[in-house]
Amino acid sequence: MELRAVDGARIADKTVLKMMREMGLRCGIRRETDYHRYNSYRGVVGEVFENVLGRDFEADGPWQKMGTDVTEFRLSFGKAYLAPVYDFGSKEIVAHSISEHPDLEQQREMLSMLAEAKPAWASPVMQTDMGWQYQHAEFVAALEGMGIVQSMSRKGNCIDNGATEQVFGHIKDEFLRGRDWDTFEGFKADLEAYIHHWNHVRRQVRLKGLTPVEFREQALRDAA
Repeated sequence: MELRAVDGARIADKTVLKMMREMGLRCGIRRETDYHRYNSYRGVVGEVFENVLGRDFEADGPWQKMGTDVTEFRLSFGKAYLAPVYDFGSKEIVAHSISEHPDLEQQREMLSMLAEAKPAWASPVMQTDMGWQYQHAEFVAALEGMGIVQSMSRKGNCIDNGATEQVFGHIKDEFLRGRDWDTFEGFKADLEAYIHHWNHVRRQVRLKGLTPVEFREQALRDAA
């Protein structure tokens, strides 16, 4: 995709795979891993919602369907947590917070970034699990104030939020695998840079070779 978009080269995917085999090259990402999944479920401690999306993650364009969750990183300095908002249509991470603590303050930071990014006309559905953060009155009120419809996975059904879980898998394979950090500050800076790469540089087959930002901008221009 990079060869086509940047260099204008015309080359088939199968040709690239054949050349990789001949050169003894293999793709090391998206293999089965032993990564541990952070679990924020504490029972029904606030307001719960119907699973509106019902595993239908397909979206025609940006700002229609979104998902959020928290994932944990275990590193030399301790633990770190990423809370992103992922747009199912554009494949863009539209908001995020990186913190040493998976607390309400992390959610506030993420929600503040989301409020700045969201167009006034958009009323997307956001998928979450049943974590305590997403049942909290402050989180529920923030989404309602932004005109976002909350959809909640069923207990013990991580596939209900599978689109966001898939993003975590890519991040841990492409960014984390084989690396470690001695400080939270260094880790955060590098993860911020990777998220920028994901949005602005990383081209995706499902977006017809565009980056998430390119796809979003093109979709909004076409809809104007």
